[in-house]
Amino acid sequence: MTTPFTNPQPRRPYGRYLGVLAVAIVVVVAINSTLRGSNEVAGIAPGHKVPPFAVPLVQGTLTGAADVATHADDGTAGKVPACAERGSQILNICELYEHGPVVLALFVDAGSCPRVLDDMQALSMRFPEVGFAAVALKGERGPLLELMRAHGLTRVRLGFDEEGTLAGLYKLATCPQVSFVLPGGVVQSPALLSTPSRATLRARVAALVVAARARDHARDA
Repeated sequence: MTTPFTNPQPRRPYGRYLGVLAVAIVVVVAINSTLRGSNEVAGIAPGHKVPPFAVPLVQGTLTGAADVATHADDGTAGKVPACAERGSQILNICELYEHGPVVLALFVDAGSCPRVLDDMQALSMRFPEVGFAAVALKGERGPLLELMRAHGLTRVRLGFDEEGTLAGLYKLATCPQVSFVLPGGVVQSPALLSTPSRATLRARVAALVVAARARDHARDA
């Protein structure tokens, strides 16, 4: 973002266009998915570090574009390094992976894509050492609060990216796109590029936990 997160200003009459923008993103995602060759990576490749970002949490009052700056005064990416943007109303990927492994879902609308949130909520109780988070691209706070209530999201942190910046940054190819991140921010395995079954997601989260523990043991040895 170009300025630090702020409290909301008087609402501008843009709400009626957001639905169109969300549909446009879905179309672009579908086209990108179709055009990607077999050798092109969708999502951040395993072994690579996830790009930093900080976005407002849905349950809060802060507004502003995603901060994706890697250093101070990073042009249009942001004035403040994303990893430094901390607070009770901010979803910060750096803060999450500093505390343990992370499962991150990116989605676009409040229709079929966010169904994965139900499974993330359920698995968050089985895997308390994992940080479960999601970011809605081009989301509005009102509908997203309703989404949180509908899915009973008490343990999955939900942020929103007003401008959809993370779609390009995280090489979004499908909706949803679920990434598995080790402590320290390195991607553990390829992203899931469609809504998985709960059994599939559970197996992937279990593998993430095993890999995180193995890294800890290797570091302590």
